[in-house]
Amino acid sequence: MKIRGERECQSCGTRWSYYETGSVVCPECGSMRSVGLDDPTEHTASPAALELSAIRNLVDEQPLADVAEATAETCREYVRKRGFVRGGDLQPLDDTYLAAAELRLAAEELTHAMRVTDDEEYYFLELLRGADDGERPPADGVPESLRAVRGLAYARAVDAYRSDVRRYLDDHPDETVRGLLSTLRDQQKRVEALDGDVSPRTAGELVYVARSIGRALIDDDETALAEAQRRLDEFDIEL
Repeated sequence: MKIRGERECQSCGTRWSYYETGSVVCPECGSMRSVGLDDPTEHTASPAALELSAIRNLVDEQPLADVAEATAETCREYVRKRGFVRGGDLQPLDDTYLAAAELRLAAEELTHAMRVTDDEEYYFLELLRGADDGERPPADGVPESLRAVRGLAYARAVDAYRSDVRRYLDDHPDETVRGLLSTLRDQQKRVEALDGDVSPRTAGELVYVARSIGRALIDDDETALAEAQRRLDEFDIEL
């Protein structure tokens, strides 16, 4: 949505940035009577931090299913708040968002599983250990039984990013990028149609293309745009 980022409290005169607080409530006096001072710009990113340390402390005290349920809820809320346009500026598709998206689905899977193998538990705990720092197991560390988790998580992350890039393009038109986004959407939908059950390499290719498109717009990098086009031309779903 388009909002006025700089606000002024009509009660005490305090000025603040909505982009920093994500709220129209005055941070000084708590009044809800405020006005926007600048021109409205596209903004989809609410202030959000992925904090998993309290959940990690539960690992040795609570059943795995309970830890997974708490993890899923935390990651779900984080992903819901996150966006990629901040005060009119496009942001990258970052590792923390990807890790949170993957951890959320892995946690949901384990919450409802009748039986969890050692490999699946290790994979989940590795994600939980490093997700808030953007760390996640390498592609060859994903258990076969959970590879659809990574595939679907990455496809959904690419969809969210692609949607925000399209909103960014409303104010920064680029027909070449729009064409690439359309092709990327087709490939992303193919992965989703398979419920994410593709090779980790295929899932990673989706993310690579989305990041290349973002880099092309953020840094005005024509090389990144050409690389995105090349990767899409060669895109092949490995099962």
